[in-house]
Amino acid sequence: MELLAAVEGSTAAIGYGLAAIGPGIGVGLVFSAYIQSTARQPESSRLTLPYVWIGFAVIEALALLGIAFGFIWQGPIQ
Repeated sequence: MELLAAVEGSTAAIGYGLAAIGPGIGVGLVFSAYIQSTARQPESSRLTLPYVWIGFAVIEALALLGIAFGFIWQGPIQ
């Protein structure tokens, strides 16, 4: 059988690329919900902003874990 494509390098790059998709979508959803809630009730923006930053930090921690595990478990694609 003829080889159609060869992948060389580390699986870490592929893993981090996939791990970055989830937090990217999550951050977009968090700030989207904050903008919608502020548009509906502008007086509640000061109350909800700390929760937005906490959610942002937790979501970004997932991206950092993804890159850390990528470096820890780096190995060649066979």
